[in-house]
Amino acid sequence: MIGSIGLIAIGALLLASNLNLFSLRELAELFGTWWPALLIAAGVAGLIKRK
Repeated sequence: MIGSIGLIAIGALLLASNLNLFSLRELAELFGTWWPALLIAAGVAGLIKRK
C-alpha cells in the first residue's frame, strides 16, 4: 500500500510539474534541505506502527 501511495504521489508531482504548477528544481532544493526530517518521520511512524 505504501508503494502504491508513493507512486501516486510521484506521478502527481510530475504531472503538476508538466502543467507548470511548480518547478521540480524548487522541490529538489526543498528535499535537499529536509530529507533528514523525512527519515526521522519514517522512523517514528515505524515505531508507532509496531506498538
